[in-house]
Amino acid sequence: MAENSTITICLMAILFITRLASTLGKSRPWTGFLSPRLQTLHFSRNLHLEPDAIKSVSSDYGNLVHENPAAVLYPSSIEDITSLIKFSYNNYTPFTVAARGHGHSVGGQAMASNGVVVDMMSLRHHKNGTGITVSKSPSLGFYADVGGEQLWIDVLRSTIEHGFAPVSWTDYLYLTVGGTLSNAGISGTTFRYGPQISNVYEMDVVTGKGEVVTCSSRSNSELFYAVLGGLGQFGIITRARIALEPAPKRVKWVRMLYSDFSAFTKDQELLISINGRKQKNALDYLEGSLLMVQGPPNNWRSSFFPSSDIPKIMSLVTQHAIIYCLEAAKYYDDETRHTVDKDLQQLFKGLSFVDGFMFEKDVSYVDFLNRVRSGEEKLHSQGLWDVPHPWLNLFLPKSRISDFNKGVFHDIVLKRNITTGVVLFYPMNRQKWDDKMSAVIPDEDVFYTVGFLHSSGFDDWQAYDQQNKDILKFCHQAGIEIKQYLPLHNSYKEWINHFGSKWRRFRERKAQFDPKMMLSPGQRIFNDI
Repeated sequence: MAENSTITICLMAILFITRLASTLGKSRPWTGFLSPRLQTLHFSRNLHLEPDAIKSVSSDYGNLVHENPAAVLYPSSIEDITSLIKFSYNNYTPFTVAARGHGHSVGGQAMASNGVVVDMMSLRHHKNGTGITVSKSPSLGFYADVGGEQLWIDVLRSTIEHGFAPVSWTDYLYLTVGGTLSNAGISGTTFRYGPQISNVYEMDVVTGKGEVVTCSSRSNSELFYAVLGGLGQFGIITRARIALEPAPKRVKWVRMLYSDFSAFTKDQELLISINGRKQKNALDYLEGSLLMVQGPPNNWRSSFFPSSDIPKIMSLVTQHAIIYCLEAAKYYDDETRHTVDKDLQQLFKGLSFVDGFMFEKDVSYVDFLNRVRSGEEKLHSQGLWDVPHPWLNLFLPKSRISDFNKGVFHDIVLKRNITTGVVLFYPMNRQKWDDKMSAVIPDEDVFYTVGFLHSSGFDDWQAYDQQNKDILKFCHQAGIEIKQYLPLHNSYKEWINHFGSKWRRFRERKAQFDPKMMLSPGQRIFNDI
C-alpha cells in the first residue's frame, strides 16, 4: 500500500513539472534557484529560462566574465519590473536582479549569477515604456523625457528633429540612458558641460523594494543623488528628464600632435579653463590620446587623419616613441559659421604643438557625435567586435600626471609593446561634478581620465589584464590616489577604499533603497556581506 502511494506521488510530481514547463512555454523545467510561485504572476510569460535566452545575457562587451542567470525577464512594461523586484523582496529567500542595457559592460557588471537579468532593451518594442518625448516648461526650458532603455543615438535623432539636443555625451552612442547615468557618462564634452549625470532634472526609479519613485534634486533627493553614478545599487532607472539646448549644425574638428608631455597637458588645461556654458569662445569638446609605434594613427574610434599624412605622422611617432594627440572641437551653425575659424585661431594662439602637425575636418554635428559607429561596423564585418576587451579606465589627480606618464606610459606600456588599441588621456574640471552624487572622482580641481581600451584575442587577453594589474600596482606603490571609472574591484575592502569619504553614505543609501541587497550583484560590492 505504501509502495503504491509512493508511485502515485511520484507520478503526480512528474505531471506537475511537465504541466508547469508546458504552461510557461519553456524548453526545460522551472529552475531550482527561483520560487515556482513566479510562474503564477502576470509577467511570467515574459520570464525566459531557455538556453538561448540565458546565453544572450551571460557575457558582455568585455567578453571576460561569463555568468548564467536563472532566468531573463523581457519586460513589456515597467510594471513587469516592479512586480519582479517586489516579488523577490517579499520572498523568504530573495533572488538578485540586474538591469542590462546594451550589454556594453566590460567586467560582468550587468550580470546576476543564478538571479534574474532584466533585458531593458525589450521595453523599446512596447508602448508601455517611456520612449522619448521632447517638452518645454517655463522653469526648465526644453527637455526630453527618456526611457532608461533608450539608446543615446535615438535620443539624438529624436531631439534633433525639434532643433535641440543634450549637451553632454559619451564617445559611443549605442549605450542606454540608464546604463550611462548609473556610471557617470563622460567624454570630451565633460570639461565644459559636466558628465551626463550633471544634466538630469528628474528620474523615475524602481527601488530594491519594488517601489516606483519619482525623484529630483528637490523631491526624494536622497534617491536622486544616490542613483546618479550609483552603479545600479539603489534602483533601476526607467525614465530620465534630460536637459536640452539648441542643436548646432556643424563641427570644426581639430587634432594637434605633441612630442612633449608637459606642453601637451599644459595646453589641454589652458583650453579647459575656458569652460562656461555661455562662453562663446569656449571649445565644446576636448580629448587627448597617445600615438605609439605599435598602433596605427587611425583606429576604430575614428579614421581622422588623411591617408596621405600617415607616413609623416608615423615618422614623428618613430622618432619620439610616444606622440600625444590633443583633439578639440567647436560647434557652429548658420549664425556663427563666419566667426568659428577666428574663434579657433584665437584659442589655439600660442599652443605648443609640433609645427606642421595640426589637422582639421569639418563635419556635421550628428556625424561628429556618431563618429565611433563606422569603426564599430568595420570591426563587426571583420569579426573583431565580439572579442575580449580588457579595458582599464582611471581618474587621475592632476598633481601626479608626470609620475604617471613616466611610470606607466613609458616604463610599462611602451616597454611591454603590446598596446595597439586606443589610449585616452584628457582633463576634466571638478566643479562640473556634483559631490552629492555617488560617482567618485579625485579631490583636485582638475583631474585626468585615462582609458586603456584594449582589444585582444581569446588566447592573449591575459597579457593585457596583467598589464592593467601592474598599472594599478604601480599607482598604489607610488601613492597616486587614482579612482577607477567603470570600477572593477575584487573585495569589500577595495570598494571601501574606492568610495573613500563617500562610503558611509553609500552604505546607508543601500540600506535605505535596497535593504536586501538584491540589485546589481555583478558589481560585487555587497556580495561578501
